[in-house]
Amino acid sequence: MTGIGIFGAAGRMGRVIADEITARGLTLTGGIDKSGVTLEDGRIVGNDPDSLAQASDVLIDFSSPAALHANLGACVKYGRAILIGTTGLEPQHHALIDEAATKIAVLQTGNTSLGVNLIAALVRDAASRLGPDWDIEIVEMHHRHKVDAPSGTALLLGQAAAAGRNITLADHSESGRDGVTGPRKPGAIGFAALRGGSVAGDHQIIFATDQERIEIGHRAENRTIFARGAVTGALWLAGRAPGRYTMPDVLGL
Repeated sequence: MTGIGIFGAAGRMGRVIADEITARGLTLTGGIDKSGVTLEDGRIVGNDPDSLAQASDVLIDFSSPAALHANLGACVKYGRAILIGTTGLEPQHHALIDEAATKIAVLQTGNTSLGVNLIAALVRDAASRLGPDWDIEIVEMHHRHKVDAPSGTALLLGQAAAAGRNITLADHSESGRDGVTGPRKPGAIGFAALRGGSVAGDHQIIFATDQERIEIGHRAENRTIFARGAVTGALWLAGRAPGRYTMPDVLGL
């Protein structure tokens, strides 16, 4: 049976993923967290990524961008596949992932929800079919503790919209509007981030033109949906050839 280990096992997502693994009757090989604290159920085995990678067939990483280098290094050292759900990644982190993917199977995603990845496909299709007179805005809301904005999911959806228009998101992203900003730039993909309460994750993609508006949305009622997708993705990833994979690959999209 495939053994699954968790990087960031003491965090909000790490705990839910561990519960999902055990609920499915799968093998939880262990988990590490920067604290190195052992939980009552024995979930945390320390803070050494090498020992966890050696004991596992595939790893799920919901730790932090700062931990990515060590986690990838451990997976490469022992030839283990890794699913990365950590958000807030910057270009240097993606460069590390690209390098690791030449040696191991890596699935990196801003959201492991199967539903979110399905609507990303819908957003890409809509963006490709609607003309440039349709403005695209992405609104997201998360709990008060979230530290990055826009969310990884919002960026995933923005990238889908950009791909549908055959443009790069980096060159057309527009966020943080405040004060007198002037009119909306033609072709921009706008982002708005809301924070408050215990919201697990709400996302709305708006296509707006004169006298008409299309809205595509997704609401996460709790983190179980992300854990379910992460475990499904990890099982799919285990044993794959080296390369960089995505959740649409898991869904066959």
